[in-house]
Amino acid sequence: MGLLGILLGLALLMWLAYRGVSVLLVSPIAALVAAAFSGEPLLAHWTQTFMSGAARFVAQWFPMFMLGGLFGKLMGDSGSISSIAQYLTEKLGTKRTVLAVVIASAIVTYGGVSVFVAFFVLVPMAHEMFRAANIPRRLLPATVGLGAFTFTMSVMPGTPSVNNAIPMPYFGTTTFAAPGLSIIASAIIFIFGMWWLGRAEAAARKAGESYAGDADIAPVVTEKVREQAAPAGDFDPAELPHGKRAESGPSFAMAALPLIVVIVTNFLMSLFIFPRLDFSFLSSEQWGGTTIGAVSGVWSVVVALAAANVTVLLINLRRLPSLRESLDAGANSAALPMLMIASLVGFGAVVAALPAFATVRDAVFSIGGGPLVSLAVSMNVLAGLTGTASGGMAIVLNAFGDDFLQLAAKHGLDPELMHRVTTMSAGTLDALPHNGTVLLLLQISGLTHRESYLDMVMTVIVSCIIALVAVLILGSIVGSF
Repeated sequence: MGLLGILLGLALLMWLAYRGVSVLLVSPIAALVAAAFSGEPLLAHWTQTFMSGAARFVAQWFPMFMLGGLFGKLMGDSGSISSIAQYLTEKLGTKRTVLAVVIASAIVTYGGVSVFVAFFVLVPMAHEMFRAANIPRRLLPATVGLGAFTFTMSVMPGTPSVNNAIPMPYFGTTTFAAPGLSIIASAIIFIFGMWWLGRAEAAARKAGESYAGDADIAPVVTEKVREQAAPAGDFDPAELPHGKRAESGPSFAMAALPLIVVIVTNFLMSLFIFPRLDFSFLSSEQWGGTTIGAVSGVWSVVVALAAANVTVLLINLRRLPSLRESLDAGANSAALPMLMIASLVGFGAVVAALPAFATVRDAVFSIGGGPLVSLAVSMNVLAGLTGTASGGMAIVLNAFGDDFLQLAAKHGLDPELMHRVTTMSAGTLDALPHNGTVLLLLQISGLTHRESYLDMVMTVIVSCIIALVAVLILGSIVGSF
């Protein structure tokens, strides 16, 4: 009965979340259903187990969510994202429209801008570019998706996304984990995705297919899609229209400077500054009895985002038409997605505390192929079922993080390899049709699953699976590099 309760709770979570019911409400209900089937005390699990797990997530990740939300909003309202996209369009020309959109999406998201903010700014511009190049607009979501939430979300070394940060405290790593493997995997995703898009564009032209639509699409986010999207990202879509956007953006160099600040600062803090400082005081109970290895990755990203926020403000202080509203919207944007992911973590904490969870644990570690394969499969399954890479990742690592770290040591596997397999695995099947990021991108683009999802499958799922397989093979043969 206990195992049936866990499966029923997970099914309930998936079904209600897909229908747009708030995860804040769904997660505790699903957790209590699982606990009830196990005959466990419900109130104790809600207030002690569920809330403790959720609170730990909020305490650990609130600074990063808030600073990331601020950064994305300031970059959008200052016109910096538009300036980057316009510059690339002018340089690459109409004949390379697809490449321009992919690169623009990749640059801004690799620099720390939320994918949701990128969608809101880039999608309307991409529509204009696709119409000018007479490329079928059904290919637009697959193009933006390839640049915005594949290799820059969970693969490229140093990307400051939440998905690349969550494994750090568990494995004592940084966002630059396994840089060689990360670059190879990113190249595979990019090359395969561009090949598919080029093939699809050529086939469409041969068939006489044109843009066929209205490019003047104003991005709108419904409340249902907001509830579906928020757990899959780090920015509340409802805050996207708040604040005012600058009439004209900075130059390309000034627009890109904050993004460079994020990457460079993160790199210096992660690999040079924090490792050389004395943080022995962290071992005392006052600071949670931790080590610098467990927190340096998070601290590095936080410092990098803080520095980038200061940079974008200094560059655009007179350009931002409503600074207070932009700051308020950026800060508020962090609350809902953070609490929703924390609620998923709370659900996972309750499930992990149930007696029947031992069966789940045995099933995970009985998967053939060693720790890397077990890790990859469990991440794919949970991310796919929950429709969120970060939520699925947090659930698995909270339940099995210590076990996977011990298995890595037993098999002589570098924790950096475990980190990269974790992020890549969570970023594959998370993009199934019910994924909030997919739903939001399609709605903002004014398109449907029937029109655009097949091409998205190829650019944001199949490409990532191919890259993951390559990393698993290389990592098993030569280890991390």
